[in-house]
Amino acid sequence: MTEGPIARWSLARRRQQAARDEEFTEFVTATAHGLRRTAYLLCRDWHLAQDLTQTALARMYASWGRVRRSGNLNAYSRRVLMNAIFDQRKRRSSGEVVVAELPESAARPREATVEVHVTLMRALATLPIRDQAIVVLRYWEDHSVETVAEILDVSASVVTTQSARALTRLRALLGEEFIWT
Repeated sequence: MTEGPIARWSLARRRQQAARDEEFTEFVTATAHGLRRTAYLLCRDWHLAQDLTQTALARMYASWGRVRRSGNLNAYSRRVLMNAIFDQRKRRSSGEVVVAELPESAARPREATVEVHVTLMRALATLPIRDQAIVVLRYWEDHSVETVAEILDVSASVVTTQSARALTRLRALLGEEFIWT
C-alpha cells in the first residue's frame, strides 16, 4: 500500500516540527541561564526570575517560526524578557521583595563580597525599572549602548542619558567611601 499525498504531507510536517523544536531547544540551552540571571538582577527573586524567563521563552516559542529568522536572537530574547519584567512590575501591587531567608542580624559578621552584593542590589532597587534594566544590561551584562537600545526599543541617546543619570543616583546613594571590588 502506497502513502497518499496527505500522509506524506503529514510526515513532512512532523519532521519539520521536530527540527523546529530541536532548534528552539538548542537556543534555550544556550541562553536560559543568562536570561534568568538578568531577570534576577532586576527582580531580586530567583523563583520569580525563573518564572519570567519561562514566560519570555514561551512567548518566543509561540512565534519561533518568525523569530528564528531575526538577526540577533540574543537581543530579541532580552527584549522579550524585559517586556515580561515590565508587565510583571505593572501588575505587582506592592513594593515588597520576597526573600527565601530572613536577613542576618547585625551581630554576625558577613563576608565583604556578600555585603557589597547586597548593598549594590539594594541601591539598584531604588532606581525605576527601566533605569535598572539599562544598568543591568549595560554594566552587568556588558552590552553595547546600541544593543541595549535595541533590546529596550529606545534610542542610543536615551540609553546614554538614562545610564548616566542612573549611575549618578547610584553614586550619590552609595557615597564616595563605597568600595568597588
